[in-house]
Amino acid sequence: MAIVHTPSRAGETLATVLITVGVVLLALLTLYLVGFDQGAISRSGMFLHELMHDGRHLLGVPCH
Repeated sequence: MAIVHTPSRAGETLATVLITVGVVLLALLTLYLVGFDQGAISRSGMFLHELMHDGRHLLGVPCH
């Protein structure tokens, strides 16, 4: 009987999990900044404020 060696996929699985977690965290940060921040973090001028404001309208989040 022949023994078949299957290559380990633990590294691929870990990389997939880390990429997925990173994408989810980035999406949550973006959602917070655009949807709920209301200018608390974006204090660097009116450009960022208006950009986030337009993003809220684009996502359908009520802001005023």
